[in-house]
Amino acid sequence: MQEVNITIQETTNNTILKFNSNKILINGGSYEFSNIDEAKNSPLAQQLFYLPFVKKVFITANFIAIQRFDIVEWIDVQEEVREQIEAYISDGNKIVNEEISTQKKEAIEVYAEVTPNPAVMKFGTNKKLTEIDVEYKNIEEASKSSPLAQAIFNFPFVKEVFISDNYISVTKYDMIEWNEVFTEVRSFIREYLVEGKTIIKELPKVSETSETSTTPKIEVKLEGISAQIADILDEYIKPAVAGDGGNIAFNSYDENNKVVSVILQGACSGCPSSTATLKNGIETLLKEMLPNQINEVVALNG
Repeated sequence: MQEVNITIQETTNNTILKFNSNKILINGGSYEFSNIDEAKNSPLAQQLFYLPFVKKVFITANFIAIQRFDIVEWIDVQEEVREQIEAYISDGNKIVNEEISTQKKEAIEVYAEVTPNPAVMKFGTNKKLTEIDVEYKNIEEASKSSPLAQAIFNFPFVKEVFISDNYISVTKYDMIEWNEVFTEVRSFIREYLVEGKTIIKELPKVSETSETSTTPKIEVKLEGISAQIADILDEYIKPAVAGDGGNIAFNSYDENNKVVSVILQGACSGCPSSTATLKNGIETLLKEMLPNQINEVVALNG
């Protein structure tokens, strides 16, 4: 069983603190509670409301955000709250009674979109699926982390599955054309979500890898040029590639050679036009916004 580790993260609002978890807390979506009565479906939130300074509790798949009243400062109580949350989760207690919360079936919509990569179809939905992007290359990887991805791999033509904010990008083998199967996949995903089944049960483990790893580096506090590059990718590039069912993740910055390494995921991975996009779009933008700091952008899996 994965050991629970809760870390503290400040936000732009000094009354709100995030308590990040390395373990999936709930099955997609999010919950906000303003008082103990609203929190009747969340034993954890109810427990937190017994702390006299707790004003609001917000629970997502991988963090709990708490807003405090002004009667205390976070510096005086944050470690106590962190330990309480960590102990609660470690004991295997219920975070949210999702069975109760989802008894009224959600009105789930799933739509299929072609992408610039002919091997990839994007399945968008009106339901938030995950807070952290996850990518699976095979059913074995998926079986350890995502029941939804594992179920999608049961289609014999599925090669890879990428799950992001509110969409799933599915990469197929060449044995079949999307126009023959996309309706079946779309219906399957919609039924799965309507039934409230688990999307991600545990975050994929990131193993220790070499410098040539194609695994995005996560949970690392970036500084200097690296932080600026990551911010530019998040603000200007990611929304555009997400629209096409893809994702770009910052991996590293070589300060001596001024080379940026990124990971392409979803529809961007293996896309015939990704090299042109990388050079003509991303590299050009970074050079303009960070003059004399960027010589080249390379995709480790491109």
